[in-house]
Amino acid sequence: MKLGKYLTVLFITVYALLLTGCDVTDENRYLDPHLQPPTNVYSVNGDNRVDIYWDLIRNNNVAGYNVYYSYSYDGDPILLGSTQSDHFVDFGAKNGDTYYYAVTSYDYNGNESDLSYEEVKSTPRPEGFNQSVFDYRRFPEKAGYEFTSNSVVQYDSKNSDFFFENYQGRFYLDVWDDSDIMDMGPTRNIYDVQTAPSSGWSPTKDTLAVVGHTYVIWTFDNHYAKIRVTSITNERITFDWAYQTVEGNRMLKQKSGERKPLSFDENKHHRSLLK
Repeated sequence: MKLGKYLTVLFITVYALLLTGCDVTDENRYLDPHLQPPTNVYSVNGDNRVDIYWDLIRNNNVAGYNVYYSYSYDGDPILLGSTQSDHFVDFGAKNGDTYYYAVTSYDYNGNESDLSYEEVKSTPRPEGFNQSVFDYRRFPEKAGYEFTSNSVVQYDSKNSDFFFENYQGRFYLDVWDDSDIMDMGPTRNIYDVQTAPSSGWSPTKDTLAVVGHTYVIWTFDNHYAKIRVTSITNERITFDWAYQTVEGNRMLKQKSGERKPLSFDENKHHRSLLK
């Protein structure tokens, strides 16, 4: 009788431990308090993709990592995939949608850590490479660029977000009075600059164009973009670009009024007033 009572108590105890050890959002995920979640988790926006990174855990018991996503910070985590590496690519992410990511570690017995603690979110956006625009004085119809349609436009078009200028042998990137631009300095690639600045915008609405520098542009309709100059000649500039399609996303500056429509007789270049 004593042995029967002992086995009954043991069964109830083990069953209770199993219940409390399970994640309520996933019955098959056993949370082990001895396993630590990954740290320094962060994401990098791409074009219909998000790259997620974290620090490897130096523990012989760790067999790999599970990557989860959700559509809100406190949403139910959905398993995206597993890896033994320190990064994972979400190739199913869509431009304009915001995703929240978390990572767990798991051991060789299938036990899993809690979710990583950082708040990590990304909104993928379109990007392009090796695009060119030309000097607005010699080629006005091919001097401007519009991020919304990802196309070359006339420099003084109402949709022109920036244009290129060769001013007496010095090269400039110009924006109109309802937009802003800032030189973020030399970068290795277009991905080095993650967010728009909160201050330091060019008061003259232009900046010197330098090969290897990345520039952030705040557009008239409350979006931000970045371009990285890859080459310059007397006639044209070549650049890589990325454009955030979600209004106000990752912006540190709010929209301030509506853009004044441009007309051809109003589009006198502002540099004539400054030099």
